[in-house]
Amino acid sequence: MKNIILLISISLCIYPSFSQDLDSQIKEQEVELKRLFLQQKDVELKLEKLKLAKIRLNLEEIGLPALNEREEVIKHKAMYLVYDEEHEQAKWVAHIIRPEVVLGNVGRSNDFRKDPKINTGSAQEEDYFLKYLKPDSSYKYDGFGYDRGHLAPSADFRWSSIALSESYFYSNMSPQSPKFNRGKWAELESVIRSYIDRNPKTQLYVVTGPVLADDLPKVERSINKVSIPQKYYKVVLDYDKQKAIAFLLPNEECLAPVESYATSIDEVEQLTGIDFFPSLPDEMENVLEKSSSPKAWLPNSMQEDVLPIKASKLPPKSYNTIQARLFAGTGEKVRVCGTVVSTKLTSKGHTFLNLDKKFPNQIFTVSIWRDNASNFSYAPHIELKDKQVCFEGKVTLSQGTPTMEIRHEKVVELFQP
Repeated sequence: MKNIILLISISLCIYPSFSQDLDSQIKEQEVELKRLFLQQKDVELKLEKLKLAKIRLNLEEIGLPALNEREEVIKHKAMYLVYDEEHEQAKWVAHIIRPEVVLGNVGRSNDFRKDPKINTGSAQEEDYFLKYLKPDSSYKYDGFGYDRGHLAPSADFRWSSIALSESYFYSNMSPQSPKFNRGKWAELESVIRSYIDRNPKTQLYVVTGPVLADDLPKVERSINKVSIPQKYYKVVLDYDKQKAIAFLLPNEECLAPVESYATSIDEVEQLTGIDFFPSLPDEMENVLEKSSSPKAWLPNSMQEDVLPIKASKLPPKSYNTIQARLFAGTGEKVRVCGTVVSTKLTSKGHTFLNLDKKFPNQIFTVSIWRDNASNFSYAPHIELKDKQVCFEGKVTLSQGTPTMEIRHEKVVELFQP
């Protein structure tokens, strides 16, 4: 018993010392971890600044349009622009989408503010809406009907908090229809970024801007009378792979597939009077700026899609898959023509045919219910696949997608251009 008591006494004397030693080691490692964390943040910031310096160098070497007399380039850390004082917005904004955008996770900063580098003063908040402080300390907003539409998208800079914050300068904003800004314009921005997903070591040179003209209407309630563009362009260059494309969209709800708005850089140059990528070798520039095929720029999910048949090529009283939406819910029988790009026969015997765009991006779907399958002498999901076909019936909306129910093969006819 005396031995046991002696051991306990010794243990009580040793334990506090041992515990204090562990506490000391824990604190040392916590301090070391904090030091490494701060060191990592310091290295990350230095790396970010080096990448931003590389962007500026590359923009000046390749990415900037030609300047007209008396035009001044406004140089930010990740984007360059020429500001048009008459219209209170940029004539163009040039930036680069780097490979880091794929893994970038910097959230929206929403720090909209005047651009301090615009000597004449950039547009500002009061050009887009007014806000009033309420008694409960919240704000009441009085909008002018237009979004503050980004020209260089903030999401293109989600790898850099510095660059992303810069994208919220009002010099990078233009009054856009909400259905345009949140619809097809946002889709186009996403499609261009997705090119990096498939080409992870590539960077893209992008120039974006409004089509400006003397007779543009103004945002009447805006403090600086900002012009409302009728169209916007975006030109894109993959210098390493020698590919280029342009897109031209109207400032309104756009119902056609995004690839429908693809065009050549030459056409945008003719429309705007801007000479894009003048630093390219003449032979390369001439070839690239004639290209208007969007195929290489579309994500894998859209590679089998086709453009809707041009309305001018359709016979009288026939409509393409974009026009079909106009008849949704009217009860009127119409003839809709398109290319059957995907089909599905369900386990319950129902058939679905998607025209021009595949599921899940479908823009027009034909359904044949199982009870009507016997009215067809062939299997529609097999025989009509990849063919241009016209269907006659009533158009309805199913979860927002124009749909037509077909009950007999008599209302199905192959389209002959």
